[in-house]
Amino acid sequence: MARPILVTGSAGFIGFHLSRALLNDGFEVIGLDAMTDYYDVSLKHRRHAILEAHDGFTPVIERLETPGAMAALLEKHDPAMIVHLAAQAGVRYSIDAPRSYVESNIQGTFELLEAVRHHPVDHLLIASTSSVYGANTEMPYCETHKADTQMSFYAATKKATEAMAQTYAHLYRIPITMFRFFTVYGPWGRPDMALFKFTDAILNGRPIDVYNHGDMLRDFTYVDDLVGSIRRLMDAIPADTPVSTADSLSPIAPWRAVNVGNGAPTRLSDFIEALEEVLGQEAQKNMLPIQPGDMPSTWAQDQLLTDLIGPMQKTPLRTGVTRFVAWYKSDYAAK
Repeated sequence: MARPILVTGSAGFIGFHLSRALLNDGFEVIGLDAMTDYYDVSLKHRRHAILEAHDGFTPVIERLETPGAMAALLEKHDPAMIVHLAAQAGVRYSIDAPRSYVESNIQGTFELLEAVRHHPVDHLLIASTSSVYGANTEMPYCETHKADTQMSFYAATKKATEAMAQTYAHLYRIPITMFRFFTVYGPWGRPDMALFKFTDAILNGRPIDVYNHGDMLRDFTYVDDLVGSIRRLMDAIPADTPVSTADSLSPIAPWRAVNVGNGAPTRLSDFIEALEEVLGQEAQKNMLPIQPGDMPSTWAQDQLLTDLIGPMQKTPLRTGVTRFVAWYKSDYAAK
């Protein structure tokens, strides 16, 4: 019998989509989530309910950072691979509540790494973020660029997990891939994300806050495209030899970081315009300066991703926004 896949953060936005894709492909999935109240917990429960309709899904409600919890989970279920997506998300919230980022992102990842040290898996894949590039102005962002100037505590905790993971990969020969995600959007998205907030405000006649007067670039990445890339990266297990000159493979460990992004930045003002067209309504806009911790631009160099798995599927922005709005109107707004 095939060993299952463990997905942490399975009730989260990306974790839900990945778990559903794996289940549809016939995998057994162990889904761990703490169901924290950072945003609407009912949305998390609805996501998990969809997953629980599959016979192959086993839900585990547990905090990642609880000492010994991950070790017990791995010993019980013996997963073949782990996709670690559980984290305290949000750049701006990290300014107000930094302790939760230490507990979830750093302590939680440490507990997972320690568990894998004693219960090896074929491949450990861990979510990082494009925010680790920080104040770097050389674009597009390449995995081999230095990433030492993080602009938010959220980004700093993610950079810390990258360093922690590389050390464990070196000391214990654990194959580890770090994902640097770029502005993921789509159906079932988080209420604190821009597309969700904008859609909710416009449909309910409230103004939207537009930071840096809309003059920001984001490499918007549709969730299905991202999940498809994760699925293929699961089989791209780091070894001892780089796959190309673009490879970020560590010289001391089976560890690499990979950008997972659309590779084509969009101006925030253009993103809002696309949403207005889909909704058929014009937004009332509060034009504001850039917020502390925000990066003016993000742009993924996707050469390494292509070298590892081939071309990434790239859903047009208008199509992705249309699918989000359809989901919001039919599911979320009706609840």
